[in-house]
Amino acid sequence: MNSIASIALSGMNAASTSLASSAHNIANAQTPGFRRQLTAQAAVPEGGVSVTLTQAAEPGEALAEDVVQQIVARQAFEANVLSLKTQDRMLGSLLDVHA
Repeated sequence: MNSIASIALSGMNAASTSLASSAHNIANAQTPGFRRQLTAQAAVPEGGVSVTLTQAAEPGEALAEDVVQQIVARQAFEANVLSLKTQDRMLGSLLDVHA
C-alpha cells in the first residue's frame, strides 16, 4: 500500500490534468473542427488514481460539461490537499506523543 502522501499526490495530479484538459477545451471551443480532450480516471490497486487523456471522436464543444469538470477538478484537488494536511497533523501529534 502506498503512503497517504503518494495517494493524495496522485489525486492532485489527476485533478490538475482534468482541470488543464477542460480549460483547453473551453479555450478552443470556437476553433473549427476542434475535438475535445477527454479525461478518464481509474483507481490504482496499490492506492491512488491514474488518469488518461483521449480525444473525442467527433468535433464539437460541450461548454457546460467542461465548466462542471473544472469545478469537480478543483474540489478533488482541495480534498487531496486536506488529506495531506491531515496526515501532517497526525504525524506531528504522533511525534509529540513519543517525544
